[in-house]
Amino acid sequence: MKLPLKFHVRHSLLGLAVLAVLPGCTTLRPAAPAPKAITVQSAAEPADAKGILSRMARLLAASPAYSVTIRDSYDVLQDDGQKIEFGDVRQVILRRPSELHIDVTESDGDRREIFYDGRAVTAFSPAQNVYAQSLKSGDIDAAIRHVQQKLQLRLPLAALLTTRFPEELAARTKSLDYVERTSVDGVAAHHLAGRSQEIDYQAWIAAGNQPLLLKLILTYRTAEGQPQFRAEFTDWNFSPETSAALFDFVPPKAAKRIEFLAELPAIGLPTTAATPSGETP
Repeated sequence: MKLPLKFHVRHSLLGLAVLAVLPGCTTLRPAAPAPKAITVQSAAEPADAKGILSRMARLLAASPAYSVTIRDSYDVLQDDGQKIEFGDVRQVILRRPSELHIDVTESDGDRREIFYDGRAVTAFSPAQNVYAQSLKSGDIDAAIRHVQQKLQLRLPLAALLTTRFPEELAARTKSLDYVERTSVDGVAAHHLAGRSQEIDYQAWIAAGNQPLLLKLILTYRTAEGQPQFRAEFTDWNFSPETSAALFDFVPPKAAKRIEFLAELPAIGLPTTAATPSGETP
């Protein structure tokens, strides 16, 4: 029997809410070596929580290209207080400064794609054969600001894709603790716990010379019911095969172009549900 859901985070093409990362998950395989231009030092002390977090953020921000698979899940609070879990799998690939592609498959099988080629942001629904496109020249950082501010779409974890990720993470983190040395799917990892103004977060970061983000849990502390967002990161690759065709959207035959909701005239439009408030670390 289908549940009468109060709010579903999955949106139509006009209300895409989850881009990021910054996407089947399997046991973490050895990642390709980081580009030579990137220098990441190992943590001298396991309890150096700030240093571990900073090295992870700098690795992602400085990487000229990478791909990753993210399996995430999130709570949807019902009127009776029950939490229902939904999720998706995202394949993310970027090539700096200005190319990004995200392929999202939701738990019900629905699929959508996000393209950015340095000229326009495009959201495509293969099942409906419709797409929305908004012109925005610049780099990936500019595209993400455009999606969040102009198109008014929420992008959980979008900060991970930007070159300013280390600065934003440091500025938003109000406290940070080292929890324990542990493992994630057999990979040695540091378990950290931090707090921002509205969000508690836990991060599991690979130990060693390549501080990969392996797992993340966000708790929206100030939202009703304190819902959580959970993500597992696998298949990190810092030398992915890329081509212009991967980022440059070409409409399929008979595809219909529609508008992003934020770019439509405001008069007469129905209101849409919002995701839990609060910034993303």
